[in-house]
Amino acid sequence: MTTNSSLLTSSSNYFEDFKVGQKIHHSRGTTVGEFENQTITKMVMNTADGHYNEHRMKNTAYGKRLVFGLVTGSLVVGLTTQDTAENALAELKLDKLRFLSPVFHGDSLTAYTEVLEKRNPDQEDAGIIRFKHWGVNQDGTVVFEGEREVLIKRKSHWGNK
Repeated sequence: MTTNSSLLTSSSNYFEDFKVGQKIHHSRGTTVGEFENQTITKMVMNTADGHYNEHRMKNTAYGKRLVFGLVTGSLVVGLTTQDTAENALAELKLDKLRFLSPVFHGDSLTAYTEVLEKRNPDQEDAGIIRFKHWGVNQDGTVVFEGEREVLIKRKSHWGNK
């Protein structure tokens, strides 16, 4: 049995659907747990005490462990993916990453996106979109921002016919 993959994805996030300047407030959010931070931090062998040594962090200005920045960035990009890259053929670039405020276990993150640019590569079935993503904590503080380029299917070639 063959499934048409366009039946599994949204019909409104193909290359043609995005407009430069478009802003998206993504509906999902997530609370950062200890599991995400501990697992990734140790898998990549990040040995900074700030991420996994509670005892040593008690006497710092933060008073507790910090979430590893790449965990924060990954969660924010993940929160944006259904709306921005569900019809992606390839992730091309992640750039200009900035970690603007610390994130702690128990913080809840939401994400926002702006479409910065659309480009037509020499590929007629897809186009390139450059997005800017922001992650915001439960207090409204921007904790992360970064740009991302994605090669996205064109509805004219991949959409449900």
